[in-house]
Amino acid sequence: MTLNIDKHFGVHAQAMQLRSQRNEVLATNIANADTPGYKARDLDFNAVLRQTAGAGDSLRVTHTRHMLANGAAPGQAPMLYRVPTQPAQDGNTVDVQQEQAAFAENAVRYQASLEFLNSRIRGLITAIKGQSQ
Repeated sequence: MTLNIDKHFGVHAQAMQLRSQRNEVLATNIANADTPGYKARDLDFNAVLRQTAGAGDSLRVTHTRHMLANGAAPGQAPMLYRVPTQPAQDGNTVDVQQEQAAFAENAVRYQASLEFLNSRIRGLITAIKGQSQ
C-alpha cells in the first residue's frame, strides 16, 4: 500500500502557502497606509486555491519563464487591486481597519490549516511508530 502525502494533507499545504502570501500583501497594504498614491492590493484566495488544486481552468505553463494569463509568475498568486470604499484625497486606497480585519481573519485561517496539518502529521507518526505503551 502506498501513501500519497499530497492526498493525505489535502489542500491545506497549498492553502498555507497562499495564506502566507496574502499575509505579506495585507501587511504591505497596512505599512503603506500613509503613502500618497498607494493602491491597496489583495488576492482572491478562493479562486487561486481552486486553480492550484486543479479545479480552475487555466493555461498550461510549459516553461519556467512563461507568464500566466493573469500576469502572475508561476507559483505566485495573481494580485488584484482592492476597490476602495472611501479613497483618500492623495489617491491612497488603503482602509486600515479593513486591512487589519482581513489580516486577522487570514491569520486565524492560517492557524487552522496549521493545526489540521499538525494533526495529520501526528497521525502519520503514530501509524509509523505504532501504538505508544
